[in-house]
Amino acid sequence: MVSHDELGPEKILEVFDSKTGMHGFVVIDNTTLGPAKGGIRMTPTVSIDEVAKLARAMSYKCSLAGLPFGGGKSGIVANPKQMTPEQKDAVMAAFSRALKVVCPKVYVAAPDINTAEHEMKVFAEANGSMKSCTGKPSEMGGLPHELGSTGFGVYHATLVAVKHLGLDIKNLTFAIEGFGNVGVYAAKFLTEKGAKLVATSDSKGVIYNPEGIDFINLAEVKKKQGTVTAYCDGKVLKGEDIVGIEADILITAAVPDLITEANKESIKAKIVVEGSNIPTTAEIEEYLHQKGILVVPDFVANAGGVISSYVEYIGGTPEKMFKMVEDKVVKNTAKVLRTAKKQKIKPRDAAIQVALERIKKKAEKKALKAKK
Repeated sequence: MVSHDELGPEKILEVFDSKTGMHGFVVIDNTTLGPAKGGIRMTPTVSIDEVAKLARAMSYKCSLAGLPFGGGKSGIVANPKQMTPEQKDAVMAAFSRALKVVCPKVYVAAPDINTAEHEMKVFAEANGSMKSCTGKPSEMGGLPHELGSTGFGVYHATLVAVKHLGLDIKNLTFAIEGFGNVGVYAAKFLTEKGAKLVATSDSKGVIYNPEGIDFINLAEVKKKQGTVTAYCDGKVLKGEDIVGIEADILITAAVPDLITEANKESIKAKIVVEGSNIPTTAEIEEYLHQKGILVVPDFVANAGGVISSYVEYIGGTPEKMFKMVEDKVVKNTAKVLRTAKKQKIKPRDAAIQVALERIKKKAEKKALKAKK
């Protein structure tokens, strides 16, 4: 059951369409800072409870990123694997039309699980507004995910964490869980900065070489053979072994719930940067904090994606996007880590505190203006 507090949710809409069989919902968590921002996921098991939790995370993420967006999320209950492309398009179009009551004025959509550029094209066309969503194809003014905005932000969050501990990135090793869009770009920029990549993983397993992995060769192998385990110079390990790799920095960049009660004690990294969403629990983050491991929370480290969405929303260029991602991620990661150190709390608590302060401050300004 969805819980409510002073932040939200403000609105929960459940929509149906008998013709296409569409069943979906959108949770508008908070719009104090601006229209709620959040992606559309399409899975057979998506629920209002799941979407509400993600919408709250978006409220924190957008506030912390310093964007004029609130938090929202939506879901469509469907299995794309059992649908034709035409059926999927019809469902997406029906969902978009049903959300005209809130979109784009109150809610701005984006891609999420099983939705991408094409689905955003369908959504925008059915809605009748290019501002109804981000993540559109470039010919519609979109900023392609392939530009690597999230991985670029993770890279900068990592540099801030390294600086916070007084370390030199050129003397550090790192491991990346997930050599997909986020992991590839984080690895690219970190190796170019002088850090040594010693391990990375994909669905087939882990490639590990304590002497270092050549990023350019690895990327070529992944592209041609479909897996990092085909890289010839290293040891192949099981996928779950990535958590306990001997490296100074561990970057999560793919699956949720990666760090668990069963493997948390195996972590050898000094720094964990959460490039993926919900890679562990708040309780395990507290355990790592007590062990002296610095954890940069997901909605701090991976904000590059939503910052890129904002640049698309205002009609900006890729150049503007990269500059804004760097400026905002560096500034906000540093603020969170300073706050955590000063108050002797874990970074996630500090990040939520900073995010809530910004929302409350904006709410107070709005209330004062309304009185006038």
